[in-house]
Amino acid sequence: MPMPPPKPSTEGPRDRQVAHEIAQIAKALRTEGPTDADSLQERLAARFWEPGRFERALAHAVADGLVVRTSDGRYAAV
Repeated sequence: MPMPPPKPSTEGPRDRQVAHEIAQIAKALRTEGPTDADSLQERLAARFWEPGRFERALAHAVADGLVVRTSDGRYAAV
């Protein structure tokens, strides 16, 4: 008997990729502590990511409440 088709999903491959990048950012901040965006980008080797991906993932991480911007302008995990 053939398997039924998978249930439709509103999540596309790009969404999963952004979720993975957000998780990388949060993990780096939990492991290494608060840092500025440039240092965080260097820690993650994000200069090799597609243009704009790091900035988008960092913005999502902040919007989702996984990361906060400290009073001195650095980013920290929650």
